[in-house]
Parts: sequence; structure tokens; C-alpha cells
Amino acid sequence: MPRLKGGPSITANEAAACRRCNADRGHTGPVDWLAQCRSRHGWAPQSSLLATLLNALDAELDHVGGHRRAKRYLSGQLRRCRNSP
Repeated sequence: MPRLKGGPSITANEAAACRRCNADRGHTGPVDWLAQCRSRHGWAPQSSLLATLLNALDAELDHVGGHRRAKRYLSGQLRRCRNSP
């Protein structure tokens, strides 16, 4: 989750990515980036893995507390992830 959107600086919010992917992603949200990977780059990203990681981040935010802005944004991302193809 981008820090610009309220993403916290915790391990559960970090994702290993190559320099190119990280630079291309910028402040794009996870679900939008997944769609861009499919359409623009022709890649086959693992949407089930994204859903698993977003759920783990949601659980971690429940555990550490706070982060209201992040929880709202994450809730929307989880909803969109469930509805994406």
C-alpha cells in the first residue's frame, strides 16, 4: 500500500520488487498495478497472492492498531481485488 495513501512503514506493507517494477509502480495502488501488469506489460501476475498479502496486511493493521486512513484504503483495495478477474 503506497505511503501516500496511508500505508504504514511496517514489514507487512513491504514487497520485494525489482528496481524497474518499483519505479514503474510509483504510487499506484496494488489492484491498479495488477491490472497494469496484465494490460500494459502482458504479464500474468498472481492475483490470489495479492489477495493473500492484502489480507495479511489487514490482519497486521488490526494487531498494531491505528492507521484509520490505511484501513479505509485497504478495505477498498480488498473489495476491488475480490471483484477483479
